Amino acid sequence: MTTPWGELELARFPEDPRDRLRAWDASDEYLLRHLAQREPDEPGREPGTGLSGTVVVVGDRWGALVTALAAHRPVQITDSFLTQEATRANLARNGVETGAVRLLTTQDPPPGRVDVLLVRVPKSLALLEDQLLRLAPAVHEDTLVVGTGMVKEIHTSTLQLFERVLGPTRTSLAERKARLIFCTPDASVRRPDNPWPHRYALPEGIGAVSGRTVVNHAGVFCADRLDIGTRFFLGHLPRSRGARRVVDLGCGNGVVGTAVALADPEAEVLFVDESFQAVASAEATYRANGVPGHAEFRVGDGLAGIPDGSVDLVLNNPPFHSHQATTDTTAWRMFTGARRVLRPGGELWVIGNRHLGYHAKLRRLFGACELVASDPKFVVLRAVRR
Repeated sequence: MTTPWGELELARFPEDPRDRLRAWDASDEYLLRHLAQREPDEPGREPGTGLSGTVVVVGDRWGALVTALAAHRPVQITDSFLTQEATRANLARNGVETGAVRLLTTQDPPPGRVDVLLVRVPKSLALLEDQLLRLAPAVHEDTLVVGTGMVKEIHTSTLQLFERVLGPTRTSLAERKARLIFCTPDASVRRPDNPWPHRYALPEGIGAVSGRTVVNHAGVFCADRLDIGTRFFLGHLPRSRGARRVVDLGCGNGVVGTAVALADPEAEVLFVDESFQAVASAEATYRANGVPGHAEFRVGDGLAGIPDGSVDLVLNNPPFHSHQATTDTTAWRMFTGARRVLRPGGELWVIGNRHLGYHAKLRRLFGACELVASDPKFVVLRAVRR
């Protein structure tokens, strides 16, 4: 990535030489050009030195922004474990010490004072709302607030949210399909209360979790209702077979793993997701229902760190998007990870959209794949580790 202060070598995480997706986009470049224009034109001036005080970067997808601004020792706030790992790797790749950037999650307390707030607009408006409301008390009238995103990601509702939480907001002209958001903090704005996390009761007729409580932090998929894919999956989960170790892989709000734990109190359930918001939601859902038995909650890169052959059952609803890009890379890594951690005879159960063709991938990995259930939109598939 070419920046006003030189070139950076950047990669996504985990790094894959076959992956053609870049670790930045035009909106990152647009924001950095804008920040450079605010600095005095002095030869050899380091990036970010024209920015004073505490610089906070929210939603930096692969660490491109904080790597470019590392000289100012920014704070990065992200919901993504993979983003944090990418940031560490990109800092090292460009000869910057990891300590130059303070890495926080969306679940951590934000800095007490914010002098520069840079926001990479997320896909989820709810996550943006939650983060702006959490940061608003630390923002003052002299805080520089600039957002960035691709034109297709910035809507009227995005601008209205900045105005409702922080103050008057306007946008820039578009450049290479990217746009900036300029917000002027106003101390007189009466901010709404933060509505997150959100709680709701599940409908009846869906097995062990009928009528149970779900807790969703902002940004978690289908935060205000049970999505139809998960509902279909809940109706076709494998029946209890006594004590076993189960992984809810890509757990989201944890309703699938909670259903297993309620149906089989002797099961040990591990909830795993790369989203800090998701794992917090899963734990809150589990605790809210007073589930007996043992559970573990882990933020991480899929099944990395779980011993080979240590799991009896993996339940998985894999994502097929990485931010705005459609890709099966995450699903493939989840399936290969599941094959590694399953004991002989262990099973991987997958819910997916019919058109994604997961059955072909599972046959390649496991040698066979069984169709458990289907409807016009979804399939539930079962693969056994031989």
